[in-house]
Amino acid sequence: MKKSILLMVVCVAMIGILGCAETEPVVETEAVVETEAVVEDAAAAERHDVVYACNCGPECDCGSISTEAGTCDCGTELVAAHVVKVDGHDAKLCTCAEGCTCEINAEDETKCSCGSDLKTVSLEGSGLYFCNCGGSCSCNYVSAEPGKCDCGMDLVS
Repeated sequence: MKKSILLMVVCVAMIGILGCAETEPVVETEAVVETEAVVEDAAAAERHDVVYACNCGPECDCGSISTEAGTCDCGTELVAAHVVKVDGHDAKLCTCAEGCTCEINAEDETKCSCGSDLKTVSLEGSGLYFCNCGGSCSCNYVSAEPGKCDCGMDLVS
């Protein structure tokens, strides 16, 4: 009789442990994935220097630029880039990779600090709003909507 009671206690304990072990990781995994997605979305929302530009080569002059991925006027896919400098209506872009945080190379102003060539595109007539602090701006703020730049100035189009 004592053996059967002990066996029953052990079985109940094992069922309790195994039952928890099977459901707990699923809940934890879903929470981790959900949290990572929220962090990624928040990081993307904080970036106002990311644009998508035509990168079909020096012979192409379509000059397509957007704040969203898509296809440029000449038919090629727009590539992710980020604005490293705005000078008047022209933006200098680093096209090394999405998520890039490069700056202009201090020794060669035609290159990013990562070594990639900078691409110059005109923001004039693009429909985008950008910070133009007068002359040369390092705010690098580009938006599809009107608003204010990080430096406090109104975005221009």
